[in-house]
Amino acid sequence: MTLIDTTKQLEKACKILKKQKTIAIDCEFIREKTYYPIPCLIQIGYEGGSFLIDPLANDIDFSSFAKLMQDKKILKVFHSGRQDIEIIYNLTGIVPNPVFDTQIAASACGLGESVSYENLVRVYCNVELDKSCRLTNWQLRPLTEEQLEYATGDVTHLLECYEKISAYLTENNRTSWIKEELDDLNDISHYQIEPENSWQRIRHNSHSILFLNVLKALASWREKRAMKQNISRQNVIKDDMLVNIATVFPKNTEELKSVRGIRQDIVKSVLATEMLEVMQAIDVQKLDKTLNKQSKEKDISLAPSQQSLYEILRLLLKIQSNEVGVVPHLISTEKNLREYIKNPKSKNSILSGWRYDVYGKYAELFRQGKLYLSYCQETHKILIKEL
Repeated sequence: MTLIDTTKQLEKACKILKKQKTIAIDCEFIREKTYYPIPCLIQIGYEGGSFLIDPLANDIDFSSFAKLMQDKKILKVFHSGRQDIEIIYNLTGIVPNPVFDTQIAASACGLGESVSYENLVRVYCNVELDKSCRLTNWQLRPLTEEQLEYATGDVTHLLECYEKISAYLTENNRTSWIKEELDDLNDISHYQIEPENSWQRIRHNSHSILFLNVLKALASWREKRAMKQNISRQNVIKDDMLVNIATVFPKNTEELKSVRGIRQDIVKSVLATEMLEVMQAIDVQKLDKTLNKQSKEKDISLAPSQQSLYEILRLLLKIQSNEVGVVPHLISTEKNLREYIKNPKSKNSILSGWRYDVYGKYAELFRQGKLYLSYCQETHKILIKEL
């Protein structure tokens, strides 16, 4: 275990890591009140030991680390790595490639959905981790020996877990089963901030073109303000209040006061002035009508007559996922299943590859009236039978 807090030390460590085929990475960070996560420690495990990088050290240059993250000869292993990758992207502008996520991979090994690192280490390493340092303040310096040992354990055991998971996937021909999920983890669009798209994260029940245009404008304003001040979106103004304001579409302070649930301190604040300016700039004669289509595509609702089919195919999905020992969403998300029910002739992931073999063909047979389910009292299992 080596603590790195200078550029020279980091460059020396990266030369050692560049000789590895596989490295494990984890990050400790704080994000309770800020828009951007505050990186407090980056842990890297390799066959010969581990390095702990202090991103809070003064004037440390991450150029050599960025090159390491881009080296395609080195596999970077994470556990539930999306936030760790976000931190690396914010520090370097680089998304690590190639990557492997043990939480994603474990979902194809019969360990259930979103298995914790603690449980993963218990299963594959027969080790009980000491998690007493989990909620300590990683921003304080100097870090204690207990914190450093805890942080080191997060990557040394991770390599052993990776090796055993990888071997299982290879032996059972399941490596391709997680390819899409790993590719998605590598998608840079998840880590690039686009304020204009932030409205799509907000829950609402309206497909009104006017409402969606107002919501998009307000959400973009909030995102930019949160980024500039480095505070969370909800600390600027909460989602439900943004939806209420977009619904009313107030043009002045008096109309803003009539919005349901709005606090008077907000009405009198600079936030109100800025929001009114945003809404006053909206030209109702030039609304973006494509937002309605985007909203409807995101929310795939089924007709009442399709609901029963959805419930049965969902049950079939659960039966088959249990049969092959993977989590259901690895075969099909609920959104994807609804898409299949609405448009059975369109391209769908369950109709090709391994997903078709373990589930899609049974869904097709059921829709054609060529398959039925029965309960076996002896085994207490639901059986799938083809007519």
